[in-house]
Amino acid sequence: MRWTVLLIALALALAAAGDSALAAQAQPTSRDSVAAARAVKLSEKLRCLVCQNQSIADSNAELAQDLRGQIREQIAAGKTDDEIVAYMVARYGDFVLYEPPLKATTVLLWAGPALLVLGGFVGLMRFLATRRAAPAAPDLSPEERQRAERLLAGSEDRAA
Repeated sequence: MRWTVLLIALALALAAAGDSALAAQAQPTSRDSVAAARAVKLSEKLRCLVCQNQSIADSNAELAQDLRGQIREQIAAGKTDDEIVAYMVARYGDFVLYEPPLKATTVLLWAGPALLVLGGFVGLMRFLATRRAAPAAPDLSPEERQRAERLLAGSEDRAA
Protein backbone atom coordinates (compact mmCIF):
# COMPACT_ATOMS: atom_id res chain seq x y z
CA MET A 1 0.00 0.00 0.00
CA ARG A 2 2.80 2.40 0.89
CA TRP A 3 4.56 1.68 -2.38
CA THR A 4 1.43 2.44 -4.34
CA VAL A 5 1.03 5.81 -2.63
CA LEU A 6 4.71 6.59 -3.24
CA LEU A 7 4.44 5.66 -6.92
CA ILE A 8 1.35 7.80 -7.38
CA ALA A 9 3.03 10.74 -5.63
CA LEU A 10 6.13 10.30 -7.81
CA ALA A 11 4.01 10.17 -10.98
CA LEU A 12 2.19 13.36 -10.00
CA ALA A 13 5.47 15.12 -9.24
CA LEU A 14 6.91 14.13 -12.62
CA ALA A 15 3.76 15.28 -14.41
CA ALA A 16 3.93 18.66 -12.66
CA ALA A 17 7.60 19.04 -13.61
CA GLY A 18 6.78 18.19 -17.23
CA ASP A 19 3.98 20.76 -17.27
CA SER A 20 6.30 23.49 -15.98
CA ALA A 21 8.90 22.61 -18.65
CA LEU A 22 6.22 22.88 -21.33
CA ALA A 23 5.05 26.18 -19.88
CA ALA A 24 8.55 27.63 -20.30
CA GLN A 25 8.39 26.90 -24.03
CA ALA A 26 4.84 28.17 -24.48
CA GLN A 27 4.10 30.81 -27.06
CA PRO A 28 2.29 34.03 -26.09
CA THR A 29 -1.36 33.39 -25.39
CA SER A 30 -4.42 34.94 -26.96
CA ARG A 31 -4.48 37.44 -24.09
CA ASP A 32 -1.44 39.05 -25.71
CA SER A 33 -2.33 38.62 -29.38
CA VAL A 34 -0.60 41.85 -30.46
CA ALA A 35 2.72 40.76 -28.93
CA ALA A 36 2.28 37.28 -30.42
CA ALA A 37 1.66 38.73 -33.89
CA ARG A 38 4.72 40.98 -33.56
CA ALA A 39 6.86 38.04 -32.44
CA VAL A 40 5.74 35.92 -35.39
CA LYS A 41 6.29 38.79 -37.86
CA LEU A 42 9.78 39.45 -36.53
CA SER A 43 10.60 35.73 -36.46
CA GLU A 44 9.70 35.47 -40.15
CA LYS A 45 12.08 38.34 -41.02
CA LEU A 46 15.08 36.67 -39.39
CA ARG A 47 17.08 33.73 -40.75
CA CYS A 48 17.98 30.73 -38.61
CA LEU A 49 21.75 30.78 -38.33
CA VAL A 50 21.87 26.99 -38.00
CA CYS A 51 19.47 26.00 -40.79
CA GLN A 52 20.24 29.03 -43.00
CA ASN A 53 17.35 28.30 -45.36
CA GLN A 54 14.56 28.72 -42.80
CA SER A 55 13.32 31.62 -40.77
CA ILE A 56 13.58 31.31 -37.02
CA ALA A 57 9.78 31.01 -37.02
CA ASP A 58 10.01 27.80 -39.09
CA SER A 59 13.12 26.30 -37.51
CA ASN A 60 13.18 23.88 -34.60
CA ALA A 61 16.90 24.38 -33.97
CA GLU A 62 17.88 25.23 -30.41
CA LEU A 63 19.38 28.57 -31.48
CA ALA A 64 16.15 29.51 -33.27
CA GLN A 65 14.19 28.76 -30.12
CA ASP A 66 16.59 30.98 -28.15
CA LEU A 67 16.22 33.78 -30.71
CA ARG A 68 12.43 33.54 -30.53
CA GLY A 69 12.73 33.79 -26.74
CA GLN A 70 14.92 36.88 -27.08
CA ILE A 71 12.35 38.46 -29.38
CA ARG A 72 9.54 37.78 -26.87
CA GLU A 73 11.66 39.20 -24.03
CA GLN A 74 12.44 42.36 -25.97
CA ILE A 75 8.79 42.81 -26.95
CA ALA A 76 7.86 42.44 -23.28
CA ALA A 77 10.53 45.05 -22.44
CA GLY A 78 8.81 47.54 -24.77
CA LYS A 79 11.34 47.56 -27.64
CA THR A 80 10.16 48.53 -31.11
CA ASP A 81 10.47 46.19 -34.09
CA ASP A 82 13.32 48.26 -35.51
CA GLU A 83 15.18 48.15 -32.21
CA ILE A 84 14.81 44.38 -32.01
CA VAL A 85 16.03 43.88 -35.59
CA ALA A 86 18.94 46.28 -34.95
CA TYR A 87 19.86 44.28 -31.84
CA MET A 88 19.86 41.01 -33.80
CA VAL A 89 21.93 42.54 -36.63
CA ALA A 90 24.42 44.01 -34.14
CA ARG A 91 24.76 40.64 -32.50
CA TYR A 92 24.72 38.29 -35.52
CA GLY A 93 25.45 40.50 -38.56
CA ASP A 94 23.47 41.16 -41.72
CA PHE A 95 23.31 37.43 -42.43
CA VAL A 96 20.51 37.08 -39.87
CA LEU A 97 18.23 39.13 -42.15
CA TYR A 98 16.36 37.47 -45.01
CA GLU A 99 16.56 40.77 -46.90
CA PRO A 100 19.99 42.22 -46.18
CA PRO A 101 20.44 45.94 -46.88
CA LEU A 102 22.17 47.14 -50.04
CA LYS A 103 25.74 47.93 -49.00
CA ALA A 104 29.17 47.68 -50.59
CA THR A 105 29.57 44.26 -48.96
CA THR A 106 26.22 42.96 -50.26
CA VAL A 107 26.23 44.37 -53.81
CA LEU A 108 27.22 41.02 -55.30
CA LEU A 109 24.44 39.34 -53.35
CA TRP A 110 21.86 41.69 -54.86
CA ALA A 111 23.36 41.96 -58.37
CA GLY A 112 24.62 38.37 -58.64
CA PRO A 113 21.47 36.76 -60.06
CA ALA A 114 21.08 39.49 -62.71
CA LEU A 115 24.77 39.19 -63.66
CA LEU A 116 24.42 35.41 -64.02
CA VAL A 117 21.39 35.77 -66.30
CA LEU A 118 23.14 38.44 -68.37
CA GLY A 119 26.31 36.33 -68.64
CA GLY A 120 24.26 33.31 -69.72
CA PHE A 121 22.49 35.36 -72.38
CA VAL A 122 25.78 36.76 -73.75
CA GLY A 123 27.27 33.26 -73.80
CA LEU A 124 24.24 31.89 -75.65
CA MET A 125 24.42 34.67 -78.26
CA ARG A 126 28.14 34.05 -78.84
CA PHE A 127 27.55 30.31 -79.18
CA LEU A 128 24.74 30.84 -81.71
CA ALA A 129 26.81 33.37 -83.69
CA THR A 130 29.78 31.00 -84.02
CA ARG A 131 27.45 28.15 -84.94
CA ARG A 132 25.86 30.20 -87.73
CA ALA A 133 29.25 31.30 -89.07
CA ALA A 134 30.63 27.75 -89.26
CA PRO A 135 30.49 26.13 -92.72
CA ALA A 136 27.71 23.61 -93.18
CA ALA A 137 29.91 21.05 -94.96
CA PRO A 138 33.66 20.65 -95.41
CA ASP A 139 35.20 22.02 -98.61
CA LEU A 140 35.39 19.39 -101.38
CA SER A 141 37.93 19.05 -104.13
CA PRO A 142 36.55 19.48 -107.67
CA GLU A 143 36.66 15.70 -108.28
CA GLU A 144 34.78 14.99 -105.02
CA ARG A 145 32.21 17.67 -105.86
CA GLN A 146 31.57 16.14 -109.33
CA ARG A 147 31.25 12.66 -107.83
CA ALA A 148 28.80 13.98 -105.19
CA GLU A 149 26.74 15.66 -107.89
CA ARG A 150 26.62 12.44 -109.91
CA LEU A 151 25.59 10.48 -106.80
CA LEU A 152 22.83 12.93 -106.03
CA ALA A 153 21.65 12.87 -109.61
CA GLY A 154 21.69 9.05 -109.55
CA SER A 155 23.86 8.71 -112.67
CA GLU A 156 26.87 6.97 -111.06
CA ASP A 157 26.90 3.29 -110.35
CA ARG A 158 26.64 2.73 -106.61
CA ALA A 159 28.75 -0.40 -106.72
CA ALA A 160 31.86 1.59 -107.63
